[in-house]
Amino acid sequence: MSEPRIVIVGAGPAGTRAAETFVRHGLRPTVLDEAPRSGGQIYRRQPASFRRPARAVYGFEAGRAEALHAAFDALAGRIDHRPETLVWTLRDGTVHALPAMGGQSQAFPYDALVLATGACDRVIPFPGWTTAGVYTLGAAQIALKYQGCAIGDPVVFLGTGPLLYLVAYQYAKAGAKVAAVLDTTSFGTKLAALGRMLAVPQAFLKGVYYLGWLRSHGVAIHEGVVPVRAEGTAAVTALVWRGADGAERRTECTAVGFGYGLQSETQLADLAGCSFAYEDHSRQWLPEADGDGRSDVTGVYLAGDGRRVRGADFAEMGGELAALAALKDLGRTVPEPRMAELRRGLDRGLRWGVAMQTVFPVPHHFVAGLPPETVLCRCEGVTVGDARHAVTGLDAKEINRAKALSRIGMGRCQGRYCGLTAATVLAETAGAAPDAAMRLRGQAPVKPVPLVRQEPATREGGA
Repeated sequence: MSEPRIVIVGAGPAGTRAAETFVRHGLRPTVLDEAPRSGGQIYRRQPASFRRPARAVYGFEAGRAEALHAAFDALAGRIDHRPETLVWTLRDGTVHALPAMGGQSQAFPYDALVLATGACDRVIPFPGWTTAGVYTLGAAQIALKYQGCAIGDPVVFLGTGPLLYLVAYQYAKAGAKVAAVLDTTSFGTKLAALGRMLAVPQAFLKGVYYLGWLRSHGVAIHEGVVPVRAEGTAAVTALVWRGADGAERRTECTAVGFGYGLQSETQLADLAGCSFAYEDHSRQWLPEADGDGRSDVTGVYLAGDGRRVRGADFAEMGGELAALAALKDLGRTVPEPRMAELRRGLDRGLRWGVAMQTVFPVPHHFVAGLPPETVLCRCEGVTVGDARHAVTGLDAKEINRAKALSRIGMGRCQGRYCGLTAATVLAETAGAAPDAAMRLRGQAPVKPVPLVRQEPATREGGA
């Protein structure tokens, strides 16, 4: 009998550990990944010609990053690794992917599919956020890690969550001037949830270190902040914000990095036919899976932050566990004690994820105060006022109907950056519960793909 066909989407922490597990059990999985090298976003590798030490790129996570890279490199020849390959749709038990270097879409039928699609920045717009020089925190970090450059100098970092302080620390450590760190979470909120932060003490201590280091090096840190607007015409020149005392302030800068934590990338799980459920604390619809990562679609398994945001360490556990579940379903003998250990680890990760949402809550209340002219969907130029009108003038209270009538989420990002906020705008305008607007359904292609014109064959048979 032929060996089962295994496909893994993503070569980050979850995808790497899944591939490693399949290889350890004698299988040769196909690993499809958009990046030129493994590592995912959190452990993104610098170009091969760069020579910065791992400590300079990953900080405290250098050891984990190097271990993950080494684990993937050790699989060379034992996996079918397809880097720079975009998975653009799934249907009928087949993954369809397009090589970045050109060529026709390729089909990868599977008996077991592990979706390790990761996460992206969570965005709440503010006036001027589309001005040149305003980036997400993830984009700011990628520029520093992968390209060895800062997004500007001086830079203001805005938002909430562990990534805010990590990116600010990395920039300051690299020599960039950080004009200010503006945290939208108040000190009182953090203090009230301090006990929950101790669920993962190592992460808590890292955060304390970053905060202390920034303060000791003269970086201004303000808590309980509300962004007002980014100023500048050709490019950003300053960020205007209100402090916890209600006073309006202006900080000059040449760039802004902002974000409110992460959201799961769920489009492929949607196209695979997975059921979704609403998660109250994150206000996101997420694909359903059991404790081992099995979705309700036969042969489809979910792992890492693409299933639920829990961080890189727990993503590694999820990748291994999903692979073991797939192997078990394929009739292979798997180590049950190891599976039980991984389940316990992921349960801790779930508690940690909920704790982070409590300590660093996404400021959903900002949405109600957004001026109507604020751009909501930058791909299509749809404003907050347009979204509100979709409810009051077009009776479009559900987000897919609003998309059809106003073009919210119809652009190249497919609603990754506007979808969650748009749903909040619709629900608030309708006076409904946060989940009432539902979610944007995944559509193929999940990211833009080129249309290739097929030349007619010549008389000799050539193209």
